[in-house]
Amino acid sequence: GQGGIGSGVLIGPGGYALTNSHVAGGRKRLLATTTDGDQLDAELIGDDPATDLALLKVAARDLPFANLGDSEAARVGQLVIAMGNPYGFQSTVSTGVISAQGRSLRSREGRLIENIVQHTAPLNPGNSGGPLLDSRGRVLGINTAIIALAQGLGFAVPSSTAIWVVSELLAYGRVRRPALGVSVAVRPLARELGRRLDLLNDLAVEIVSLDPNGAAASAGLKPGDLIVAINERIVEAVDDMHRVLSRVKPGETISLRLIRAGALFEADATLRTAE
Repeated sequence: GQGGIGSGVLIGPGGYALTNSHVAGGRKRLLATTTDGDQLDAELIGDDPATDLALLKVAARDLPFANLGDSEAARVGQLVIAMGNPYGFQSTVSTGVISAQGRSLRSREGRLIENIVQHTAPLNPGNSGGPLLDSRGRVLGINTAIIALAQGLGFAVPSSTAIWVVSELLAYGRVRRPALGVSVAVRPLARELGRRLDLLNDLAVEIVSLDPNGAAASAGLKPGDLIVAINERIVEAVDDMHRVLSRVKPGETISLRLIRAGALFEADATLRTAE
C-alpha cells in the first residue's frame, strides 16, 4: 500500500493508537510524532481495510490518551472537533457539527462501512486517521478520507465500530467476519415467480459456487439456489447479505429463505470465520 502522512489518536494506556488503514498502508514499522514533537517508533498491531481502521502500539509509556465515547448517543447538530496534522502542520483543530448519522460509505476494498458519522468540521489531507471529538474531548469517531473530499462534508468511522475492531485486533490480530462460504451474483426475480411465492423481492442473490468446507455447503445449499431472505430480512444485493452477516458472530446460526426449482425452502447455516 501507499501509506504516507496521516494522523492518529492514542486511545489507551500502553501506547495503543488508532489511525486509518490506508494511512498505515500495510507497513509493519511506523514513526509517530507526538504533539510535543517527540518521534517514537510505532508497531502495527493489526489493520482492517474493511473499516479503514488500523491499531498501532507506540513505543512509549505514560502518554496521555483520549477515551472512546459513545457514537450511538451522538446527535445531529451536536458540536464536534476534528484534530489532525493537515499537510504536516502540527495539531490543527477544526470545529463543526454532526450533519447526519447512520450513513454508509464504501471502503477501498468495496465493503460498506455502516453508521458513518457525517460532519461539517473541515478536513484536509493529513487529517485522515485523526479523531472526531465531542465537546468533552471524547472520541466519537476516526476521520477518514475514503471518498474524494467533498465540500463541507467530513466522514468518521464511529467509535462503536472502532471499539469492536480494536477488541478483535487485540485478541486475534485481525477482525473475524462470519462467512457463508459462497460466491454469488444478483439476479432479477421473474415477476410471476415472485407473485406465486408471495415475495416482495424484485431481485435475488444466486449462489454461483460454494466453498466445499463452508457453512452453506454444510447446510445443503447448491449452486443455482436463489437467496431471498436471511434472518427474515429481504436480500436483494450483496450489501444486504453483508449487512445481515455483520450483525452475527462466527458460530451463530442464521436462517435462509431460498428458491430452488421454483419452490421456496428454508435452511439453517452455522457461520464460520472467513479466512
